[in-house]
Amino acid sequence: MDEKKAAILGEIPRLRRYARSLLRDRDSADDLVQDCLERALMRLDNWQTGESPRRWLFTIMHHLFIDQMRKVNRRGEAAMLPLEAGEAVAQPAEQLEGIASREIIDALQAISPDRRAALVMVAIEGFSYAEAANILGVPAGTLMSRIARGREELRGLLDDTARRRAIRIVEK
Repeated sequence: MDEKKAAILGEIPRLRRYARSLLRDRDSADDLVQDCLERALMRLDNWQTGESPRRWLFTIMHHLFIDQMRKVNRRGEAAMLPLEAGEAVAQPAEQLEGIASREIIDALQAISPDRRAALVMVAIEGFSYAEAANILGVPAGTLMSRIARGREELRGLLDDTARRRAIRIVEK
């Protein structure tokens, strides 16, 4: 029985993080964690020994959260989430879209011309496989093969670009 309680106690930091993400209020989140732990300890026999309690605890917490929201909705109380400083004026970064677009265009330019043409015809211009094959003067099977290989090549190039961007150069 003590092993089960110790395993449950080890999950408290994750439960708190999840509760705060649900409620965005430290006190309400702590209350939710407490309710979850209370219910878990009362129903300790429902948890299978040998399994991680995480899924079981998160299920309990999620059900408690849903029950709380239903009570609030039934009573007609407004559930106000406090805004953190600066959240009201926060805007998504626009330059990331430009970087991603530039990376896609560069990767598209790096693949072989026949694959690029097939991809552009179908994925960007919206032609059907038959129409694109007719325009490019190749059989439909060849076109589909070029598209599949082109997509695979693009994925590889974009994965490499993302990895390179994630690596930071540290100078001594």
